[in-house]
Amino acid sequence: MTQIQLQQLQKQLWNIANTLRGKMGADEFRDYILGFIFFKYLSEKAVNFANELLDGENPSQSPLNEGEAFF
Repeated sequence: MTQIQLQQLQKQLWNIANTLRGKMGADEFRDYILGFIFFKYLSEKAVNFANELLDGENPSQSPLNEGEAFF
């Protein structure tokens, strides 16, 4: 990506973030977003852990994908 494209992307991301937060304060919005990022991190760790546990258990089973539901 060129420097101009990166700047346009950054500007668009800020506009999206501002639209999403609406009238909510930036500090309160940050707390929500950090919570979502942490939840995503935990979800990825759980999927990786489950795949490690299932490794070699049953060759017909495919590894878990992040988008799949556990139920």
